[in-house]
Amino acid sequence: MTEVSTAPGTNPPPGATPLAVEARGIVKTFPGVLANDHVDFDLRRGEVHALLGENGAGKSTLMNILAGLYRPDAGEIQVEGSPVAFSSPRDAIAAGLGMVHQHFTLVPSQTVTENILLGLDRPRFLLHERQSEAEVTALAERFGMRVAPRARIWQLSVGEQQRVEILKMLYRGARILIMDEPTAVLAPQEADDLFATLRSMTGEGRSVVFISHKLGEVLAIADRVTVMRRGVVTAAGLPTAGATKADLARLMVGRSVLETLDRTPFQPGRVVLAVAGVSAINDRGLPALRDVSLDVRAGEIVGIAAVAGNGQSELAEVITGLRPCEGSVSVVGEEVANASAGAVIAQGVAHIPEDRSTVGSAPNLSLTDNLIMKRYREAPVARGWLMDEATARTIATNLKESYSISAPSIDTQARLLSGGNLQRLILAREIETKPGLLIAVQPTRGLDVGAIESVHRLLLALRQNGTAILLISEELDEILALSDRIDVLYEGEVVGTFPAAQAEVGRIGLLMTGGADDEPPP
Repeated sequence: MTEVSTAPGTNPPPGATPLAVEARGIVKTFPGVLANDHVDFDLRRGEVHALLGENGAGKSTLMNILAGLYRPDAGEIQVEGSPVAFSSPRDAIAAGLGMVHQHFTLVPSQTVTENILLGLDRPRFLLHERQSEAEVTALAERFGMRVAPRARIWQLSVGEQQRVEILKMLYRGARILIMDEPTAVLAPQEADDLFATLRSMTGEGRSVVFISHKLGEVLAIADRVTVMRRGVVTAAGLPTAGATKADLARLMVGRSVLETLDRTPFQPGRVVLAVAGVSAINDRGLPALRDVSLDVRAGEIVGIAAVAGNGQSELAEVITGLRPCEGSVSVVGEEVANASAGAVIAQGVAHIPEDRSTVGSAPNLSLTDNLIMKRYREAPVARGWLMDEATARTIATNLKESYSISAPSIDTQARLLSGGNLQRLILAREIETKPGLLIAVQPTRGLDVGAIESVHRLLLALRQNGTAILLISEELDEILALSDRIDVLYEGEVVGTFPAAQAEVGRIGLLMTGGADDEPPP
């Protein structure tokens, strides 16, 4: 696969498919960061065009410009041959261009239906509740997405919220759809259904920009791919036919990336985490966990395979003191069920939460404050009742460099970080406490292929040093690559347990989506 293609920003040759979107010379700067440096990008009608790049490469900035959230400092945009200058997402949607964001743009206090209708000029005065809910339900069923139209957004899991974002754009009839990590919360079978949906959309002449770090998905769905690195386009409009994951990874990070991990044989130690007969309800007052029992030993990674909304988020919250429960949860023999989060942390438990923006970080505080959040009461950061500012800044600087957190300085507010860099910040803070138990929920969501490799190595290094790890991920490949044992969770119950060496993708995927398992347990 070569890095040379038709020059970016040029029209296709006569007789070729016309362009749906064309961006030329896009420049966008933020304080201390040149996010887009004269970027050219084109999207043809009826195609899926993948946009790849490391975290902080400028992909989301470019797409936010196309979606009307940002205004470029320089450059021009055409939609279906007509020059446009968007002042807001409403302008972009009016032009037929909608974006499903990685970080959601939903109103937590409103229902699913209200969020989908929000901003539309119909109904003008009164909401015809039943009719609108029926339309939303029909649309969700048409595209294979389960969602309760009357549920409020704050009651939904992260995965369910992402489905609402997708439905919101589909309801508006967008002809050009930008999808930022749309399969991050889907099981393999659901991803296949989504791909079929995208193909039917492109068959009708619609166009899709597909941002993903899952290189296998890019090869499966995309017709062409554009790669960005440090704000510039390094490969423009390359056909995916004949390409490999190794080719794409090399274009993204500028080096070869290992596809397999060197894992030492598992030597089980003492039980660190023991969950016995745990039941809990979710934010909607419905059962989320039903008599769940599992354990994790020192030096072991136990993977929880589940589709979003099946109780895995509540399981992590129960263990880390963020949600009440019935049943027993013990860490190194100490009962922590219904204990405070502080008491759980004191037992040596680290937590990489699913919601990194509001649970995993304090968005308005600096990198320094976020990185020393679990240390500020302890030496050397603490000096009696005071905090040693110089020591805190030294620790933050070292972690920023060690974990490649891309930010202008350690004084930058966490809310200004890209999703991948915010995830790096959380990983740095939690891993550096050298925990006895790590609850890792979606630890690589939103990370590029090079960063994923680094995180996987960190988790395996912790395992090697005797840390017990409960890995909750909707990336089945990640579960299979890292876990020593795999528990499948469906509708709040453990429906299957497999030693990793005997795990079969098809069988696990079937159980994740509620299928019956006719085979005896291994």
